[in-house]
Amino acid sequence: MKHCKTGRQFGRVRSQRKALLKSLLSSLIIHGRIETTEAKAKESKSAIDKIITKAKRANGVGMEIVRKVEGQLSKDAINVLVKNIKKFDNRDSGYARVIKLSPRKSDGARMAIIELVDFAQDQEDKIVTAKQVTAKEGKKEEKNDETNHQSK
Repeated sequence: MKHCKTGRQFGRVRSQRKALLKSLLSSLIIHGRIETTEAKAKESKSAIDKIITKAKRANGVGMEIVRKVEGQLSKDAINVLVKNIKKFDNRDSGYARVIKLSPRKSDGARMAIIELVDFAQDQEDKIVTAKQVTAKEGKKEEKNDETNHQSK
């Protein structure tokens, strides 16, 4: 019997499931919207709500956020989350929504879009993306290298 067994297995072993969820959550935070199967979207929705809540409880301190969600997201996704955590201050929960789509033509799998709730508004406000974060870090390193070369 299936008493007290929560979560979907997706036909994978634990390590593969964990890697799949980490990849989905990282992509969701970086891009704001992803298209996947309905089951994966529903599972990701509950996980992303927990991650954002943990990050908010860190009071916006970057290193605390990194420590709390370190194993659950990629480094790029953590950087984007640290930069954009203030967006979620006015909301207590329900940070993501699942929009159901028509079934996939090839195998008939139920498809869905999972997106962060304020994604449409973020498109207009031009949120900080992973590319921008890494580009800014690259420019900082270049400036440091130039100053080091000039001082020698």
